[in-house]
Amino acid sequence: MAAAANSAVKPAKKVCLFYCAETEALAQRIVAESDAIELRSIKWRTFDDGFPNLFIPNAHGIRGQHVAFLASFNSPAVIFEQLSVIYALPKLFISSFTLVLPFFPTGTSERMEDEGDVATAFTLARILSNIPTSKGGPTSLVTFDIHALQERFYFGDNILPCFESGIPLLKNRLQQLPDSDKISIAFPDDGAWKRFHKQLQHFPTIVCNKVRMGDQRIVRIKEGDAAGRHVVIVDDLVQSGGTLIECQKVLAANGAAKISAYVTHGIFPKRSWQRFEHDNGGHPEKGLTYFWITDSCPHTVKEVKTKLPFEILSLSGSIAAALQI
Repeated sequence: MAAAANSAVKPAKKVCLFYCAETEALAQRIVAESDAIELRSIKWRTFDDGFPNLFIPNAHGIRGQHVAFLASFNSPAVIFEQLSVIYALPKLFISSFTLVLPFFPTGTSERMEDEGDVATAFTLARILSNIPTSKGGPTSLVTFDIHALQERFYFGDNILPCFESGIPLLKNRLQQLPDSDKISIAFPDDGAWKRFHKQLQHFPTIVCNKVRMGDQRIVRIKEGDAAGRHVVIVDDLVQSGGTLIECQKVLAANGAAKISAYVTHGIFPKRSWQRFEHDNGGHPEKGLTYFWITDSCPHTVKEVKTKLPFEILSLSGSIAAALQI
């Protein structure tokens, strides 16, 4: 019986994982999660005119292999060189190709509210939908907590999007806290509630929203009770942090004992992470007990990994598991 059970265990899929300079540290963490994943490098060079001069070493050696590329489109300046590699790898007679793009960067530009607005989220989805098919079929795309739910429908039939979430990492971390029985989840707006409430339905919930008061938009609590609770504000991403800070203030004013925050994607342009102070205890109106982010934005991780209240929850295990799908 035991022998039969062992023979039924599906062997791990061997994967060659390529990466860009920005994602090297995350790639190393992914490889550490699984013996089935092997790290492969690319020579990222430039010509004198600044355009990419790229080389994939031992291209013949990956024929017949399952191949993945760990991308980071953290700025428009690096997207072209990475797309060049992404379009080249499937043509090297590989068995399958997976693109891991933890953060889909144009996700907040998904609407056209005025004639002339350009929905760059749709543009990027079209570019990725035209990645050449490999010998094994369409490219698989692994991405985390895409900003707007409708964006999953922007992709064409030549790509297979796999939409993962960082919320399981948060839930595991919350279970480790000494006051885990006093946790409430706060959503800064209805959009965050729609996106995440089903994954966090076992926690008491607080929903905030913005209301217009004259020329100002202020945050208020729409439903839920913060009094005496360790309230964790949850959203998909943070940019300037203004909404989170306003949400923190109103929660503190309504009696929250502690306030923390979680976002999957800590973008923080212009070092806006510096706005967030650490609350060492008893002053939730002034700072956060914890600010959890994932390592989907590598440049942010380098800046905040040793600074309170920030704590990094790595996507490495989730990505390693997704590469076995």
